[in-house]
Amino acid sequence: MQAEITDKSSAAYQRISWEALKKSIHGFINKVNVDNIGVITRELLRENVIRGRGLLCRSIIQAQAASPTFTHVYAALVAIINSKFPNIGELLLHRLVIQFKRGFRRNDKSICLSASRFVAHLVNQRVAHEILALEILTLLVENPTDDSVEVAIAFLKEVGQKLTEVSGKGINAIFEMLKNILHEGKLDKRVQYMIEVVFQIRKDGFKDHVAVMDALELVEEDDQYTHLIMLDEATDTQDILNVFKVDPEFEANETKYKAICKEILGSDAEDDDEEGDKSGDSSSGDSDGSDDDDVDSDSDVGEDAKKKQDTIIDNTETNLIALRRTIYLTIHSSLDYEECAHKLMKMELKPGQEQELCHMFLDCCAEQRTYEKFYGLLAQRFCMINKIYIAPFEQIFQDTYTTTHRLDTNRLRNVSKFFAHLLFTDSIGWDVLQCIRLNEEDTTSSSRIFIKILFQELAEYMGLFKLNTRLKDPTLQEPFSGLFPRDNPKNTRFAINYFTSIGLGGLTDELLTRTRTAAVLNQTRN
Repeated sequence: MQAEITDKSSAAYQRISWEALKKSIHGFINKVNVDNIGVITRELLRENVIRGRGLLCRSIIQAQAASPTFTHVYAALVAIINSKFPNIGELLLHRLVIQFKRGFRRNDKSICLSASRFVAHLVNQRVAHEILALEILTLLVENPTDDSVEVAIAFLKEVGQKLTEVSGKGINAIFEMLKNILHEGKLDKRVQYMIEVVFQIRKDGFKDHVAVMDALELVEEDDQYTHLIMLDEATDTQDILNVFKVDPEFEANETKYKAICKEILGSDAEDDDEEGDKSGDSSSGDSDGSDDDDVDSDSDVGEDAKKKQDTIIDNTETNLIALRRTIYLTIHSSLDYEECAHKLMKMELKPGQEQELCHMFLDCCAEQRTYEKFYGLLAQRFCMINKIYIAPFEQIFQDTYTTTHRLDTNRLRNVSKFFAHLLFTDSIGWDVLQCIRLNEEDTTSSSRIFIKILFQELAEYMGLFKLNTRLKDPTLQEPFSGLFPRDNPKNTRFAINYFTSIGLGGLTDELLTRTRTAAVLNQTRN
């Protein structure tokens, strides 16, 4: 029995280690407060929180539910841990969201209040994306009851300041829904009064409900990892992580964690390890040579850990989908194009992802019921900020023109107006029009609609005179040769008739004169 307890590969030893880990984590979580959070975090990270991540998340959630007034402290603790081990932050978020949904289905107000409050502070700490907060608020107020609106108001008080900062458009929509609920007057008077109070709190700028205390702003914005988790995505709490399980690679994994811990905590962790090595030497009688081997193996593991960290993100289809979703949500949560551009520029796209961003601008614009100038201004801003975005938009113009037959009328209209804005503002070069060959054989009904809306918009923006001047620019005559064909009388007549039919016959005066002159010359020769 004694041999089993000292053998690290045995189930008996690992169970004792597991129980000690559980007790240690529970003790640290119960002791944490604003003053000692830095010390507690360092002590906590010396424990193998990767192995005990299920225990850690459970302990934090239980402690927060028992002491909701300390939610901001627990959220700050999670923010620090999440910056080092994002998988722990993700697991805790999944469990909180599932707990909230379970409480919502069961009409358990206390669970909803507790879970939503924790989520609110995690949003404040940038552990969770603000979209999750907006989803929760929408769920609570779209079918209002006394309890759901009460939970929504409590949630708004905690997260309102942060949402006002990062998603003014989203929080405005929520308050508009609350205003409608108040006007309907179907809820209890007490709840109606609560709605009026939260409007006043918002008017005061949430000054009594600060998003993050200065003492708890412990993680730099660039160091934090924000999880984009949607309400319907959280389905697995991974409760198996709460239960002891024998690890065949126990010693190797413990060694790896020590290496990671040294990298995170620095000299403090190294001092602790040296003390641990000395005590281990006195009890087991290991030689100095074995200590050197341990140091070498630890450094090797540290290098492996660095390599793994360097290769976490790759350009897979999954990451592409995540990028598109993040861009989409950022666009739709922004109040105006300047705010949106600022948020998107902070994303620090990798080389090659600019094309994806440009595609998302066009896709979001196309799906609107009517054209919104927001998207044209946004694309224009990016072209002005960095010329690297010009080429993708020019390529997308040509690709879009060749595939106009795939677009319905509404999308066609929005896309045409989008590119008209970019041309009018000189965000992209006018030589992109070289892909257009205006004749009966090379155009379809869809492409003719595209050209019609494009030029009508340009004429509206610039006026017919300025547009005509631009089209007669000597440096652009070659790109415009397909648009105003002179090679074939049939194609020339088609272009003249086309522009005349859409009310822009003035653009073809030169072609018309040329055609008449050619006709007179032919008659003279005959």
